Amino acid sequence: MKTVLVTGAAGFLGRHMVESLRRQPTVRVLEYDLGTPAADFEAALAHADAIVHLAGVNRPKDPAEFKAGNTDLTADICRRVRAAGRQPTIILSSSIQAALDNPYGESKRGAETVLETWAREGGGRAIVFRLKNVFGKGCRPNYNSVTATFCHNIAHGLPITISDEAKELELVYVDDVVAAMTAAALEPAGLPGAEHREVAESYQITLGELAAAIRRFKESRHTLVMPSFETEFTRRLYATYLSYLEGADFAYSLEQRHDPRGSLAEFVKSAHFGQIFVSRTNPGVTRGNHYHHTKTEKFLVVEGEAIVRFRRIWDGAEVAHRVNGRDFRVVDIPPGYAHSIENVGSGELVTIFWASEIFDPTRPDTIAAPVLRPA
Repeated sequence: MKTVLVTGAAGFLGRHMVESLRRQPTVRVLEYDLGTPAADFEAALAHADAIVHLAGVNRPKDPAEFKAGNTDLTADICRRVRAAGRQPTIILSSSIQAALDNPYGESKRGAETVLETWAREGGGRAIVFRLKNVFGKGCRPNYNSVTATFCHNIAHGLPITISDEAKELELVYVDDVVAAMTAAALEPAGLPGAEHREVAESYQITLGELAAAIRRFKESRHTLVMPSFETEFTRRLYATYLSYLEGADFAYSLEQRHDPRGSLAEFVKSAHFGQIFVSRTNPGVTRGNHYHHTKTEKFLVVEGEAIVRFRRIWDGAEVAHRVNGRDFRVVDIPPGYAHSIENVGSGELVTIFWASEIFDPTRPDTIAAPVLRPA
């Protein structure tokens, strides 16, 4: 069993780090944060095989607190483990600002130097991560993360301020940071020494692009147009945005269209995927009786009984499929076939439809044509 101490355990990164380590069957997790009794912290340092040092100061009222909360705290940890005769692996959460000449950057650079000196003098193994702008669920908004602020404020209908839309950010995802640090904490102790590591994956985006993407996420409930989830960054940013919704806002209603046939609602749309909608059809009613030149569709009956009929427009060849809500049987709708779906059951027919493109009233690619010939 390996004992890992996480400092700053109640913070954004700390909560994720503790959760990750607790899922490791061979790890015992100790936590330190503001309010932890000094004796408990002393005992944890004396027993830790690895220390993930995330505690620090980044928005103090007094700039002098930068040094105390970053450089001096790191030095105190090194002093205590040396006094306890321990040689743990210490993983430091530093910042790309350590390369800059500002009070925060200088305090982070000082913490790196203290840790590297401790390792070089035989204290133990030191691994330094200079983190870029970390984003993900649970990050505090209106503090020091522009992604968290944009997500929270846009989700809550609050204004955001953009100083320079062209300013570029380099972002790293919290799960990638935690995975890299967890892997480092679980490595064999090895020989004393210091090294710098980076989180492998990062994303570049301008402030203007970031705000526009998050606004589109919010608008998608009304437009129903979802972003392309082809890129990992978009999937992760969308997940981050959703995490800032209040519980009461998780659910939303779709616009329904009603007529004598029943009701219909569009669900989601995508320029890359097409669109999905759902219908309720009354008994004895037939929908469709049209064909497409290029657009394709899929029908999935989830409740009731139906017959999906086809007639090829150039030679009249006919096909029919009987489907029901119990079988989860999908019917493809090829182009060039007039098609219809008839509710042949005694109750309501519920069907999910997928179309390969978003309906465009200026180019509907939907030509009326009966499937069944008149008697």
